[in-house]
Amino acid sequence: MLALLAFGSCLTHAADLRVLTHASFALPKPLLAQFEKEAGVTLRIAKAGDGGEMLNKLILTRANPVADVVFGIDNVLVGKAQAANVLDPWQGNAPAGAITFPAGLVPVDYGYVTVNFDKAWFGKKGLALPRSLEDLAQPAYAGLLAVQNPATSSPGNAFLLATIGALGEAKAFDWWARMRANGLKVSKGWTEAYYTEFSHNGGARPLVVSYASSPAAEVFFSKIKLTEPPTGSLSIPGAVFRQVEGAALVKGGRERAAAVKFVEFLRSPAVQQSLQTEMWMFPVDPAAPRADALRHAVEPAAFDSPSAPAIAEKNAEWVQRWTKVVLK
Repeated sequence: MLALLAFGSCLTHAADLRVLTHASFALPKPLLAQFEKEAGVTLRIAKAGDGGEMLNKLILTRANPVADVVFGIDNVLVGKAQAANVLDPWQGNAPAGAITFPAGLVPVDYGYVTVNFDKAWFGKKGLALPRSLEDLAQPAYAGLLAVQNPATSSPGNAFLLATIGALGEAKAFDWWARMRANGLKVSKGWTEAYYTEFSHNGGARPLVVSYASSPAAEVFFSKIKLTEPPTGSLSIPGAVFRQVEGAALVKGGRERAAAVKFVEFLRSPAVQQSLQTEMWMFPVDPAAPRADALRHAVEPAAFDSPSAPAIAEKNAEWVQRWTKVVLK
């Protein structure tokens, strides 16, 4: 009888689906609970810092994987992930017109790293907004820009890649050297740059590397009702990078069938709608309705980046060179 009871309990026990994500992953709890019920699993979501830290954790544990599925590898990290052989190739069916990724990574959302500005600061000073990378290196904008260290920050790395994509390697690093001389402020990560250095939040820098969706988030989370955001984003040529995030099965993961369901879940209409005001990214499915809050998030008409093979081959070298040029 005890054996039969034990056998019956095994039949009703939900399998654990181990999900590894970056720290910014967020979806409504009821939506996640619905997935658990429909898929017959219990989600075990582990957050591992930014995207780079998350991928490094996958690589370090590939002999004994700590996850079955991963979300948050982007177009900067995909080459490194493929080279490390930590993904189990599975592509799924992409919606018509959706952004595509190399085999093994399924796009889920996208956003733009760009320069944000404090409207009140520029209005008070009467200074024209910068329109080019060259403007930012001029004396009029000395000490005004805060960026993130590309060695420790995903948006910092993306911004570096945008400058290289637009200017070419030699001219880009010449520009960075000039920015250092012009009083550039470097922070470890986005939170420090945005909430400590940015003048809108009490800092001294009215320009900060952030996201095109940041002004929309300012309105959404404001304690007072706003009709317009207090900040804006600038589509400066050479200062815009399109970041695409995806999900993938982890090679050697235990619950492959459930992992496939989770990736499909991330591309479902409900998730594509929710992620817009949970993670402040744009839905990869072009048919997904846009959240009302995103009317304040202006999508740049153009963006810059080196090629995917160049990023995979040279990104680490570029980050090291940036460190020597800007910090040493």
